Amino acid sequence: MSRPQPTIKTDCKAKINAHLVKGTWVVTTIENDHNYSTVSPQKSRFFRSHKYLDEYSQRMLDLNDRAGIRMNKNFGALVVDAGGFKNLDFQEKDCRNFIDKTRQLRLGKGGGEALTEYFKRMRLQNNGFVYVIDVDEELRLRNVFWADARSRAAYEYFGDVITFDTTYLTNRYGMPFAPFVGVNHHGQSILLGAGLISSEDTSTFVWLFRAWLECMDGRAPKAIITDQDRAMKAAIALVFPDTRHRYCLWHIMRKLPEKLGSHAAFNTELKTSIQSALYDSQTCEEFEHKWGQLIQKYDLGDNPWLQGLYNERAFWVPVYLKGIFWAGSAQHRGLKA
Repeated sequence: MSRPQPTIKTDCKAKINAHLVKGTWVVTTIENDHNYSTVSPQKSRFFRSHKYLDEYSQRMLDLNDRAGIRMNKNFGALVVDAGGFKNLDFQEKDCRNFIDKTRQLRLGKGGGEALTEYFKRMRLQNNGFVYVIDVDEELRLRNVFWADARSRAAYEYFGDVITFDTTYLTNRYGMPFAPFVGVNHHGQSILLGAGLISSEDTSTFVWLFRAWLECMDGRAPKAIITDQDRAMKAAIALVFPDTRHRYCLWHIMRKLPEKLGSHAAFNTELKTSIQSALYDSQTCEEFEHKWGQLIQKYDLGDNPWLQGLYNERAFWVPVYLKGIFWAGSAQHRGLKA
Protein backbone atom coordinates (compact mmCIF):
# COMPACT_ATOMS: atom_id res chain seq x y z
CA MET A 1 0.00 0.00 0.00
CA SER A 2 1.23 3.49 -0.83
CA ARG A 3 0.32 4.85 2.60
CA PRO A 4 -0.43 2.07 5.15
CA GLN A 5 -2.47 3.14 8.14
CA PRO A 6 -1.24 2.37 11.69
CA THR A 7 -3.10 -0.35 13.50
CA ILE A 8 -3.15 -1.90 16.97
CA LYS A 9 -4.32 -5.30 15.63
CA THR A 10 -2.04 -8.34 15.47
CA ASP A 11 -4.66 -10.86 14.25
CA CYS A 12 -4.54 -12.50 17.67
CA LYS A 13 -7.22 -15.20 18.05
CA ALA A 14 -7.59 -14.81 21.82
CA LYS A 15 -11.18 -13.91 22.67
CA ILE A 16 -14.15 -14.29 24.98
CA ASN A 17 -17.68 -14.44 23.57
CA ALA A 18 -20.81 -14.05 25.67
CA HIS A 19 -24.50 -13.29 25.23
CA LEU A 20 -27.45 -12.35 27.41
CA VAL A 21 -29.83 -15.09 28.51
CA LYS A 22 -32.78 -13.80 30.53
CA GLY A 23 -30.75 -10.95 31.95
CA THR A 24 -27.65 -13.03 32.70
CA TRP A 25 -24.42 -13.01 30.72
CA VAL A 26 -23.50 -16.52 29.57
CA VAL A 27 -19.95 -17.20 28.31
CA THR A 28 -20.03 -19.30 25.15
CA THR A 29 -16.45 -19.26 23.83
CA ILE A 30 -13.02 -18.80 25.40
CA GLU A 31 -9.77 -18.85 23.43
CA ASN A 32 -6.63 -18.36 25.52
CA ASP A 33 -3.92 -18.73 22.85
CA HIS A 34 -2.14 -15.48 22.02
CA ASN A 35 0.15 -14.95 19.05
CA TYR A 36 2.35 -12.50 20.97
CA SER A 37 4.02 -12.32 24.36
CA THR A 38 1.91 -10.69 27.04
CA VAL A 39 3.37 -7.85 29.09
CA SER A 40 2.74 -6.43 32.52
CA PRO A 41 0.07 -3.72 32.93
CA GLN A 42 2.82 -1.26 33.90
CA LYS A 43 4.15 -1.45 30.34
CA SER A 44 0.80 -0.82 28.65
CA ARG A 45 1.87 2.73 27.83
CA PHE A 46 4.14 1.29 25.14
CA PHE A 47 1.15 0.06 23.13
CA ARG A 48 0.21 2.34 20.24
CA SER A 49 -3.39 2.39 21.44
CA HIS A 50 -2.31 3.71 24.86
CA LYS A 51 0.08 6.42 23.73
CA TYR A 52 -1.04 9.99 24.13
CA LEU A 53 0.93 13.20 23.60
CA ASP A 54 -0.97 15.79 25.63
CA GLU A 55 -1.43 19.42 24.63
CA TYR A 56 0.96 20.77 27.27
CA SER A 57 3.77 18.49 26.09
CA GLN A 58 3.09 19.42 22.46
CA ARG A 59 3.37 23.09 23.33
CA MET A 60 6.67 22.64 25.20
CA LEU A 61 8.14 20.53 22.41
CA ASP A 62 7.23 23.13 19.80
CA LEU A 63 8.58 26.06 21.84
CA ASN A 64 11.86 24.29 22.61
CA ASP A 65 12.29 23.21 19.00
CA ARG A 66 11.81 26.79 17.83
CA ALA A 67 14.50 27.81 20.31
CA GLY A 68 16.91 25.35 18.71
CA ILE A 69 16.98 22.81 21.53
CA ARG A 70 17.90 19.32 20.37
CA MET A 71 15.34 16.56 20.66
CA ASN A 72 17.17 14.51 23.32
CA LYS A 73 17.27 17.53 25.66
CA ASN A 74 13.75 18.53 24.66
CA PHE A 75 12.42 15.10 25.58
CA GLY A 76 14.59 14.98 28.69
CA ALA A 77 12.95 18.16 29.98
CA LEU A 78 9.54 16.50 29.73
CA VAL A 79 10.83 13.42 31.56
CA VAL A 80 12.11 15.57 34.44
CA ASP A 81 8.89 17.58 34.50
CA ALA A 82 6.81 14.39 34.72
CA GLY A 83 8.98 12.85 37.42
CA GLY A 84 10.33 9.96 35.35
CA PHE A 85 9.80 7.91 32.22
CA LYS A 86 7.10 5.80 33.87
CA ASN A 87 4.84 8.82 34.20
CA LEU A 88 4.84 9.63 30.48
CA ASP A 89 2.26 8.23 28.07
CA PHE A 90 4.62 8.64 25.10
CA GLN A 91 8.20 7.99 24.05
CA GLU A 92 10.92 10.05 22.41
CA LYS A 93 9.96 8.64 19.01
CA ASP A 94 6.45 10.08 19.39
CA CYS A 95 7.98 13.46 20.16
CA ARG A 96 10.15 13.28 17.07
CA ASN A 97 7.13 12.43 14.92
CA PHE A 98 5.22 15.39 16.37
CA ILE A 99 8.08 17.83 15.72
CA ASP A 100 8.49 16.52 12.17
CA LYS A 101 4.81 17.23 11.51
CA THR A 102 5.02 20.65 13.14
CA ARG A 103 7.97 21.58 10.96
CA GLN A 104 5.96 20.63 7.91
CA LEU A 105 3.28 23.09 8.98
CA ARG A 106 5.85 25.85 9.18
CA LEU A 107 6.53 25.26 5.46
CA GLY A 108 10.15 26.37 5.76
CA LYS A 109 11.56 29.86 6.06
CA GLY A 110 9.69 32.16 3.73
CA GLY A 111 7.81 29.26 2.09
CA GLY A 112 4.34 30.61 2.92
CA GLU A 113 5.19 34.10 1.72
CA ALA A 114 6.71 32.76 -1.51
CA LEU A 115 3.60 30.70 -2.22
CA THR A 116 1.33 33.67 -1.61
CA GLU A 117 3.38 35.86 -3.94
CA TYR A 118 3.23 33.17 -6.63
CA PHE A 119 -0.55 32.98 -6.36
CA LYS A 120 -0.80 36.76 -6.63
CA ARG A 121 1.23 36.72 -9.83
CA MET A 122 -0.98 33.98 -11.23
CA ARG A 123 -4.05 36.04 -10.38
CA LEU A 124 -2.68 39.00 -12.35
CA GLN A 125 -2.03 36.78 -15.38
CA ASN A 126 -5.34 34.92 -15.16
CA ASN A 127 -8.47 36.75 -14.02
CA GLY A 128 -10.22 33.46 -13.33
CA PHE A 129 -7.48 32.14 -11.06
CA VAL A 130 -8.73 31.43 -7.52
CA TYR A 131 -6.76 30.48 -4.44
CA VAL A 132 -7.58 30.02 -0.76
CA ILE A 133 -4.99 29.81 2.02
CA ASP A 134 -5.70 28.33 5.47
CA VAL A 135 -3.45 29.21 8.43
CA ASP A 136 -3.40 27.98 12.02
CA GLU A 137 -3.78 30.07 15.17
CA GLU A 138 -0.13 31.11 14.91
CA LEU A 139 -0.55 32.21 11.28
CA ARG A 140 1.46 29.25 9.96
CA LEU A 141 0.35 28.07 6.54
CA ARG A 142 -1.65 24.88 6.95
CA ASN A 143 -3.63 24.15 3.76
CA VAL A 144 -3.92 25.72 0.32
CA PHE A 145 -6.32 25.35 -2.60
CA TRP A 146 -6.16 26.76 -6.12
CA ALA A 147 -7.88 26.48 -9.50
CA ASP A 148 -7.41 28.38 -12.74
CA ALA A 149 -9.98 29.66 -15.22
CA ARG A 150 -9.54 26.62 -17.46
CA SER A 151 -10.40 24.21 -14.63
CA ARG A 152 -13.43 26.24 -13.64
CA ALA A 153 -14.69 26.38 -17.22
CA ALA A 154 -14.13 22.65 -17.74
CA TYR A 155 -16.17 21.86 -14.64
CA GLU A 156 -19.23 23.49 -16.19
CA TYR A 157 -19.21 20.82 -18.91
CA PHE A 158 -17.55 17.82 -17.22
CA GLY A 159 -18.48 18.21 -13.57
CA ASP A 160 -20.89 15.29 -13.24
CA VAL A 161 -18.24 12.88 -11.93
CA ILE A 162 -15.02 13.73 -10.11
CA THR A 163 -12.30 11.67 -8.52
CA PHE A 164 -10.35 12.73 -5.47
CA ASP A 165 -7.17 11.08 -4.22
CA THR A 166 -4.28 12.08 -1.94
CA THR A 167 -2.02 9.04 -2.41
CA TYR A 168 0.00 10.17 -5.42
CA LEU A 169 2.49 12.85 -4.43
CA THR A 170 3.80 14.85 -1.51
CA ASN A 171 5.93 17.98 -1.71
CA ARG A 172 9.27 18.59 0.04
CA TYR A 173 7.41 19.41 3.27
CA GLY A 174 5.49 16.13 3.26
CA MET A 175 2.16 17.78 2.41
CA PRO A 176 -0.07 15.47 0.31
CA PHE A 177 -1.13 16.76 -3.09
CA ALA A 178 -4.91 16.61 -3.40
CA PRO A 179 -6.21 16.97 -6.99
CA PHE A 180 -9.84 17.12 -8.12
CA VAL A 181 -9.98 15.24 -11.43
CA GLY A 182 -12.75 14.91 -13.99
CA VAL A 183 -13.16 13.12 -17.34
CA ASN A 184 -13.87 14.95 -20.61
CA HIS A 185 -15.81 13.76 -23.65
CA HIS A 186 -12.68 12.06 -25.01
CA GLY A 187 -12.26 9.97 -21.87
CA GLN A 188 -9.23 12.03 -20.84
CA SER A 189 -8.51 13.11 -17.28
CA ILE A 190 -8.78 16.86 -16.67
CA LEU A 191 -7.71 18.83 -13.61
CA LEU A 192 -10.56 20.64 -11.84
CA GLY A 193 -8.60 22.19 -8.99
CA ALA A 194 -5.96 21.06 -6.50
CA GLY A 195 -4.71 21.55 -2.98
CA LEU A 196 -1.86 20.90 -0.60
CA ILE A 197 -2.96 19.76 2.85
CA SER A 198 -1.11 19.34 6.11
CA SER A 199 -3.34 16.62 7.52
CA GLU A 200 -5.76 13.98 6.26
CA ASP A 201 -8.46 14.29 8.89
CA THR A 202 -12.13 15.13 8.45
CA SER A 203 -11.83 18.82 9.32
CA THR A 204 -9.09 19.33 6.74
CA PHE A 205 -11.07 17.60 4.00
CA VAL A 206 -14.17 19.62 4.92
CA TRP A 207 -12.16 22.84 4.52
CA LEU A 208 -10.76 21.73 1.16
CA PHE A 209 -14.10 20.51 -0.21
CA ARG A 210 -15.83 23.73 0.81
CA ALA A 211 -13.08 25.83 -0.78
CA TRP A 212 -13.44 23.86 -4.01
CA LEU A 213 -17.25 24.00 -3.93
CA GLU A 214 -17.21 27.78 -3.48
CA CYS A 215 -14.78 28.07 -6.38
CA MET A 216 -17.24 26.12 -8.54
CA ASP A 217 -20.12 28.48 -7.67
CA GLY A 218 -21.65 26.04 -5.20
CA ARG A 219 -22.49 23.37 -7.79
CA ALA A 220 -21.71 20.00 -6.25
CA PRO A 221 -20.83 17.01 -8.46
CA LYS A 222 -23.41 14.29 -9.01
CA ALA A 223 -20.89 11.55 -8.16
CA ILE A 224 -17.46 11.32 -6.54
CA ILE A 225 -14.91 8.49 -6.45
CA THR A 226 -12.35 8.17 -3.64
CA ASP A 227 -10.39 5.51 -1.80
CA GLN A 228 -11.71 4.02 1.46
CA ASP A 229 -10.48 6.84 3.66
CA ARG A 230 -12.92 7.29 6.58
CA ALA A 231 -12.12 10.97 6.99
CA MET A 232 -12.94 11.61 3.33
CA LYS A 233 -16.20 9.70 3.65
CA ALA A 234 -17.28 11.79 6.64
CA ALA A 235 -16.31 15.06 4.92
CA ILE A 236 -18.17 14.15 1.72
CA ALA A 237 -21.32 13.43 3.72
CA LEU A 238 -21.08 16.90 5.28
CA VAL A 239 -20.14 18.99 2.23
CA PHE A 240 -21.73 16.96 -0.60
CA PRO A 241 -24.78 15.35 1.05
CA ASP A 242 -26.58 14.78 -2.26
CA THR A 243 -23.55 13.48 -4.17
CA ARG A 244 -23.31 9.73 -4.83
CA HIS A 245 -20.09 8.48 -3.29
CA ARG A 246 -18.26 5.31 -4.28
CA TYR A 247 -14.92 3.73 -3.45
CA CYS A 248 -12.27 3.10 -6.07
CA LEU A 249 -12.55 -0.55 -7.05
CA TRP A 250 -8.98 -0.53 -8.36
CA HIS A 251 -7.67 0.33 -4.90
CA ILE A 252 -9.71 -2.44 -3.28
CA MET A 253 -8.67 -5.13 -5.77
CA ARG A 254 -5.06 -4.07 -5.39
CA LYS A 255 -5.24 -5.06 -1.70
CA LEU A 256 -6.35 -8.64 -2.38
CA PRO A 257 -2.82 -10.18 -2.37
CA GLU A 258 -1.94 -8.35 0.83
CA LYS A 259 -5.13 -9.27 2.69
CA LEU A 260 -5.79 -12.77 1.32
CA GLY A 261 -2.52 -13.86 -0.32
CA SER A 262 -1.67 -16.19 2.57
CA HIS A 263 -4.83 -18.24 1.96
CA ALA A 264 -3.98 -21.64 0.48
CA ALA A 265 -6.55 -21.29 -2.32
CA PHE A 266 -5.90 -17.63 -3.20
CA ASN A 267 -4.09 -18.20 -6.51
CA THR A 268 -6.11 -21.24 -7.54
CA GLU A 269 -9.77 -20.48 -6.86
CA LEU A 270 -10.39 -17.76 -4.27
CA LYS A 271 -9.25 -14.78 -6.34
CA THR A 272 -11.30 -15.95 -9.33
CA SER A 273 -14.38 -16.46 -7.13
CA ILE A 274 -14.15 -12.90 -5.79
CA GLN A 275 -13.77 -11.48 -9.30
CA SER A 276 -16.73 -13.51 -10.51
CA ALA A 277 -18.94 -12.27 -7.68
CA LEU A 278 -18.00 -8.67 -8.48
CA TYR A 279 -17.94 -8.56 -12.25
CA ASP A 280 -20.38 -11.29 -13.28
CA SER A 281 -23.27 -10.59 -10.92
CA GLN A 282 -26.22 -8.98 -12.69
CA THR A 283 -28.36 -8.34 -9.61
CA CYS A 284 -27.73 -7.55 -5.97
CA GLU A 285 -29.30 -10.86 -5.00
CA GLU A 286 -26.90 -12.75 -7.28
CA PHE A 287 -23.92 -10.96 -5.73
CA GLU A 288 -25.20 -11.75 -2.21
CA HIS A 289 -25.51 -15.43 -3.14
CA LYS A 290 -22.04 -15.69 -4.71
CA TRP A 291 -20.41 -13.76 -1.88
CA GLY A 292 -22.04 -15.97 0.74
CA GLN A 293 -20.90 -19.08 -1.11
CA LEU A 294 -17.25 -18.03 -1.32
CA ILE A 295 -17.18 -16.92 2.32
CA GLN A 296 -18.48 -20.33 3.38
CA LYS A 297 -16.41 -22.38 0.92
CA TYR A 298 -13.10 -20.79 1.87
CA ASP A 299 -13.90 -20.40 5.58
CA LEU A 300 -13.56 -16.60 5.59
CA GLY A 301 -16.37 -15.77 7.99
CA ASP A 302 -13.93 -14.41 10.57
CA ASN A 303 -11.97 -12.25 8.14
CA PRO A 304 -12.47 -8.64 9.36
CA TRP A 305 -11.34 -7.04 6.10
CA LEU A 306 -13.87 -8.93 3.99
CA GLN A 307 -16.57 -8.33 6.58
CA GLY A 308 -15.88 -4.60 6.45
CA LEU A 309 -16.06 -4.62 2.66
CA TYR A 310 -19.34 -6.50 2.71
CA ASN A 311 -20.86 -4.02 5.19
CA GLU A 312 -20.04 -1.19 2.76
CA ARG A 313 -20.87 -3.09 -0.44
CA ALA A 314 -23.13 -0.27 -1.66
CA PHE A 315 -20.01 1.93 -1.97
CA TRP A 316 -17.94 -0.28 -4.26
CA VAL A 317 -19.65 -3.39 -5.69
CA PRO A 318 -20.52 -2.62 -9.36
CA VAL A 319 -24.00 -4.13 -9.31
CA TYR A 320 -25.02 -1.75 -6.47
CA LEU A 321 -23.86 1.22 -8.57
CA LYS A 322 -25.73 0.42 -11.78
CA GLY A 323 -27.87 3.17 -13.19
CA ILE A 324 -25.48 5.91 -12.05
CA PHE A 325 -23.24 7.76 -14.49
CA TRP A 326 -19.56 7.15 -13.66
CA ALA A 327 -17.90 8.68 -16.74
CA GLY A 328 -17.35 5.47 -18.68
CA SER A 329 -14.40 3.38 -17.55
CA ALA A 330 -14.36 5.05 -14.14
CA GLN A 331 -17.22 2.64 -13.31
CA HIS A 332 -14.75 -0.22 -12.95
CA ARG A 333 -11.32 1.31 -12.66
CA GLY A 334 -12.17 4.31 -10.48
CA LEU A 335 -9.34 6.70 -9.77
CA LYS A 336 -6.94 5.05 -12.17
CA ALA A 337 -9.21 5.44 -15.21
